[in-house]
Amino acid sequence: MKRDERRQRIIDMLVENKAVGLDELADHFAVSKMTIHRDLDDLDQEGVLRKVRGGATIDAGTRFESDFRIRARQDNAAKIGMAQAALELVEPGMTVMVNDGSMAAVLGGMLPQKRPLTLITNNAEIMERLKGEFGITLIALGGMYSAKFNAYLGIVTEDALSRLRADIAFISTPAMSGRIAYHMDDNVVRAKRAMISSSVRACLLVNHQRFGHTALNVLADVAEFDAVITDRAPGTAVLDEFERAGIKLTIASTQDPT
Repeated sequence: MKRDERRQRIIDMLVENKAVGLDELADHFAVSKMTIHRDLDDLDQEGVLRKVRGGATIDAGTRFESDFRIRARQDNAAKIGMAQAALELVEPGMTVMVNDGSMAAVLGGMLPQKRPLTLITNNAEIMERLKGEFGITLIALGGMYSAKFNAYLGIVTEDALSRLRADIAFISTPAMSGRIAYHMDDNVVRAKRAMISSSVRACLLVNHQRFGHTALNVLADVAEFDAVITDRAPGTAVLDEFERAGIKLTIASTQDPT
């Protein structure tokens, strides 16, 4: 098996299992542990996985979020359910902002159901999917392309957002604890915050598995959002926190594709 094929298979195994062991990989591919070490080092440097003692994981850490290519293949039913709930907040004729991320990409693909719309995004998958789509005025934000997030980020992106105004922004987060949403990457945080500032309303999208976690950078207090959507009711402590703060939490209806 060629090196690139082996590394792609390692990614596939991580999608299936979320973690893999060094010994397991060496046995599976019939190669030395040193070869697997090099594979994991390279994939870690690319931001695809997080190398840990004895193997690798794609579970998010306070400084790590897995590569877009991996996240795009996870929790599809939850993403569809949350996207459908988010779509209820959109009316034809609106100007809508959608941020980076695989969850946001699913929502972006559904937005033509609400056409005509003006859509502002830095999400490269949405740009590719909706360019030329009838009834969608697509404003594609430029900037520095990030393969890890499959999005455009940086000062060019933020400057463009400061000159635009939307009716609603859809913002996703990989970590939330108490009332605070977090993200691992400061460039991503700045782009998301610029979208919040440039929109009349904002909606936070968060997978239920991300509650109770923090990351390096504070993104926003949940009070900055007009709506919060998740795919499954979080624990009682989280629900109590939201109730005390007077924040509406929408639990999306999801169906297991199997």
